[in-house]
Amino acid sequence: MSQKTLAESSRAGAPATERGEASPRRWWILAVIAIAQLMVVLDATIVNIALPSAQSDLGFSDGSRQWIVTAYALAFASLLLLGGRIADLFGRKPAFLVGVVGFALASALGGAANGFTMLVVARALQGAFGALLAPAALSLLNTTFTDARERARAFSVYGAIAGAGGAVGLLLGGVLTDALDWRWTLYVNVAIAVVAFAGGWILLGNHRDAAGAKLDVPGTVLVASGLFSLVYGFSNAESHDWGSPLTWGFLIAGGLLLTAFAWWQTRAAHPLLPLRILLDRDRAASFLAVLITGAGMFGVFLFLTYYLQLNLGFSPTKTGVAFLPMVGALMVAAQLGTTVLVPRLGPKAVIPLGFAIATAGMAWLTGIGVGSHYVSAVLPQLVVIGVGLGLVMPPAMQLATGGVAAEDAGVASATVNAMQQVGGSIGTALLNTLAASAATDYLAGRDATSELVRARATIESYTTAFWWSAVLFGAGAVIAFLLYRRGVPKQDANAAPVVHM
Repeated sequence: MSQKTLAESSRAGAPATERGEASPRRWWILAVIAIAQLMVVLDATIVNIALPSAQSDLGFSDGSRQWIVTAYALAFASLLLLGGRIADLFGRKPAFLVGVVGFALASALGGAANGFTMLVVARALQGAFGALLAPAALSLLNTTFTDARERARAFSVYGAIAGAGGAVGLLLGGVLTDALDWRWTLYVNVAIAVVAFAGGWILLGNHRDAAGAKLDVPGTVLVASGLFSLVYGFSNAESHDWGSPLTWGFLIAGGLLLTAFAWWQTRAAHPLLPLRILLDRDRAASFLAVLITGAGMFGVFLFLTYYLQLNLGFSPTKTGVAFLPMVGALMVAAQLGTTVLVPRLGPKAVIPLGFAIATAGMAWLTGIGVGSHYVSAVLPQLVVIGVGLGLVMPPAMQLATGGVAAEDAGVASATVNAMQQVGGSIGTALLNTLAASAATDYLAGRDATSELVRARATIESYTTAFWWSAVLFGAGAVIAFLLYRRGVPKQDANAAPVVHM
């Protein structure tokens, strides 16, 4: 039998998605992918709200507390591109399943932690397995939905989870901490993972699009160490200051390593991140949109959480519930943006509009005061911000991963996740530093022993962070308008899938 006949015979027996047909189980697959993605996104914030309880139980210092969050971010950001390439080389189904199991075991280890070190190690392992799971999940989404309209609808769900997962994490973390114990903010992942693993095992097919390629070891070392240095440097800006060698030294090292990585990718026989992925204008604009959104969103989640709990006296559970209107607005806008507006108007009109709406919402949120009420000073602003982010995040994710070659799907998906994670790290460090400086400046020359003065200084720090988040979103609007091409992205509704399972 000829090679051509063998190939045709093999193709005929391949899964539907590999033959370019829509999988009959695609909506169930979307549910599995969404559950797995939610688990990864939740853990960026779900532990935050339980940190005071964990600190009291395990007895670690305030200075050590940030490493519970940073350990996850460091491992996740630095290993994402490697995780995406592993999915391309060895298959997305095994990458997905191994990521789910590893994440669950790391979560169980963290929940059983008997000290600070054990908890930090568990959080780092969560980040490492999340770096394998997240790119596999996103590239599987592109494989499964072969129709352009259905793909847009699927990405609206995925993007809404990516955008709103942080707020859901705050809610779930608050409920579990109040009702049970801080350890359940980690144990809950085991239950979620069981569902995701069972669904992935039954529903997913597997195909290695880059099976003939080899892993770019020098590129992997350069980008992993570069991203690690970048995130570590920004994290140190919170606990030290911008003048500390541990801050600027690691930031410079990260920049040099990533520059060396970009140079190496032009010469490597099997590049980890082929530069053709970055050179498409719409895709580059989408990567930047995800980066800026990740940076600005922390102005909402982090400082508004402080305001609601410390100033308005909300419990952890009530704080999480307070974010739900934003989640609802984000999900509605995500559906509208990906399935209606972008296909009709194009990203050059929709994504800058979303940034502009989010900018207006953040600027409006700066009106909070010591005696403000949630219903009048927070709720409407959250809805506006949710609408804006819903018009940015899902369409940007869809455009960032659409149209890539099959063998590049995993690493393109990993780049999206890396942009969101690095953006979040930059936003956290930058906004924390600016907020702390604003509070210090406000107290200068005033009676720092006065409770009212201290409360006003705290409000000053929050509003400063909100203003800078508004600046970030405003810059995003300008950048998106300048970079995105005019018109509607060309997509054939009956086209073959961009990547294959």
